[in-house]
Amino acid sequence: MDLKWYAHADAPRVRSTLLDIHDVVYAHDPDPFHTRERFAYFVDLWSGREDWSCVSGWEGDGPVGYAYGSAFKPGGWWKGAVRPRDVRGRVFALSELMVLPRWQGTGRAQPLHDALVRSVEADFVTLLVDAAHPKVRALYERWGYERRENFQPSDDSPRFAVMVRSLRGA
Repeated sequence: MDLKWYAHADAPRVRSTLLDIHDVVYAHDPDPFHTRERFAYFVDLWSGREDWSCVSGWEGDGPVGYAYGSAFKPGGWWKGAVRPRDVRGRVFALSELMVLPRWQGTGRAQPLHDALVRSVEADFVTLLVDAAHPKVRALYERWGYERRENFQPSDDSPRFAVMVRSLRGA
């Protein structure tokens, strides 16, 4: 898999690719939380940050998936969740990790994740996992994450598990 890196300035150029991958991944999901319009809002929110980073994977001429995120401002945390006392220093929020269905289960997600995490300067990386997906949470646990709490950031969102991984000494 070939990897490509993007920064804040590249966001307008890669936006449609991110949205198109999302559309394929969630094509059969009736949950209104996963609409293209709602996801576009989050793509724009995250990629609008100066330190936004994204890694995409490619096989031949086609995309495999991507991972993106941004650092929290000092003291920042997920809206509505409680920042753990032991999570101090630079924190990178992994906002999305998405792999097209034809590539799911083929080992492509971890290289995307690892490439993104290695490219940022942080003491911790954190992410949210839909609490209704225990297999996804277990995957992140195998990658060194710990679940810290569950929360629901908005009335119409799923309940999420907040997961944290220390990068100190990694």
